[in-house]
Amino acid sequence: MSDQTEGNQVEHRSETTPSFAIIGAGMSGILAGIKLAEAGYGFTIFEKADKVGGTWRENTYPGIACDVPSHIYSYSFALNPDWSQFCSPGQEIQQYFEDVADSYGLHPHIRFGDAVESTVWEGGRWTLTTEAGFQQQFDWVIAATGVLHHPKFPDIAGLDNFNGPSFHSAQWDHGVELDGKAIAVIGTGSTGVQITGALANRVKKLSLFQRTAQWVVPSEATPYTDEQREQFRTDADLLSELHQSLSQAFNEGFSTGIIDASSGLAEGIEAQCREALETLIADPELREKITPTYKAACKRLVISENWYEAVQAPTVDVVVEPIEAIEPTGVRTVDGHVHEVDVLVLATGFHVDAFMRPMQVVGQDGLTLDEQWADWPSAYMAVCVPHFPNFFMLNGPNSPVGNFSLIQTAELQFQFVMSVVAAVEDGRLPVAVPTTEAARRFEEERIAAAKNTVWATGCRSWYLDKNGIPFAWPFSFERFRDEMTTPRFVDFEGFSETKQRDVVSG
Repeated sequence: MSDQTEGNQVEHRSETTPSFAIIGAGMSGILAGIKLAEAGYGFTIFEKADKVGGTWRENTYPGIACDVPSHIYSYSFALNPDWSQFCSPGQEIQQYFEDVADSYGLHPHIRFGDAVESTVWEGGRWTLTTEAGFQQQFDWVIAATGVLHHPKFPDIAGLDNFNGPSFHSAQWDHGVELDGKAIAVIGTGSTGVQITGALANRVKKLSLFQRTAQWVVPSEATPYTDEQREQFRTDADLLSELHQSLSQAFNEGFSTGIIDASSGLAEGIEAQCREALETLIADPELREKITPTYKAACKRLVISENWYEAVQAPTVDVVVEPIEAIEPTGVRTVDGHVHEVDVLVLATGFHVDAFMRPMQVVGQDGLTLDEQWADWPSAYMAVCVPHFPNFFMLNGPNSPVGNFSLIQTAELQFQFVMSVVAAVEDGRLPVAVPTTEAARRFEEERIAAAKNTVWATGCRSWYLDKNGIPFAWPFSFERFRDEMTTPRFVDFEGFSETKQRDVVSG
């Protein structure tokens, strides 16, 4: 990584400086810790596991990789010249986060292996309690728990009856021998596609159970050469320019374009995928099986360099008949056929509505977050919630999880957090809590916009809430950046216009 922090002066604050609790030491938690340390704030990071990394620590299945270009799936202040390829494998990303946490000295601030049990707003502060019984009060809480960390198990009869090894893709058992075995993979999202690509040539047989066909964008595993990486190491401007150009192309081009169902970008992507299907899949029966019946980008696009090759391997069988039950020796489909396998892999996703739950969060007047989210999780500007003062989420409800780089999202959200913290410190706000009216207004606007996105064009996906409304950020990246860099303080309880004028004039 390039060291862009040399020479930065950390402000030394007094012992009365507000303190922060950060929940989670994944990508967002690491970011929050680094930025709070640079600003001179006291903080503690609470991590349920034994090391940093979040989803990249938890998910270690064969073939795991990021579908966002590596040079923008990096902190802007810790660019990495040594990425091995355009989109890097999971192990490399996990190492990057471990290296960043080490280089910025975060470990003394982290309580590993101690999950947060509850945090309660009382007496103008948050009382945080962990499962181990540790308790401390904090002025601010930042939930950096992420979205994809509570595995979702399918509701299939007999799931516990299988005699062989069975596990979720996020709980991969590396002690199980796969070579030469018969494997069942249930699920064809990004994870199922990556696992299939990695195992197709290793196993005796791979039965891939597909509920919904996926639009898969063919790509190439483009490595960076030694010469390129050396250039990145020795020319910080080149590395920064690459980060900026990729960011602009990704956020203001592709990512913003696909949210608009009428933009034409999704049609172009679909045409590209159809051409690949026609060109690369020789068997018309297989081609029909894996051709979706919905608009491209309605579900998250799957990027793969070996999907079309893998599904045509003689070892791979794409099964489209619905599963009826799990038998001791395999998977029985509704046609009565039992697909006998040695290992059962569940690539069935996550509970995306959980966020920090089952942790109990209690806000003003004893209101719990579960009560606030009785219908579905939502947040004002995707960051904070009415009735929960001085409480923020990074990559929380309504964040741009579907089309932007999550690191860039978290960096912008943290900028919003620090602006609001400053407004409390200088007296413009008594506490940081959005009004119910502002949250309602934003939610109504968000829902109206979400109905016009490509995610609402008729498919089932994890982007949809229980009412079928996409819950991801439905606006442009430009709007997201503007909202994060210039918070609307009038949307917070007790905002003082006089204090605001004083701050601006000062």
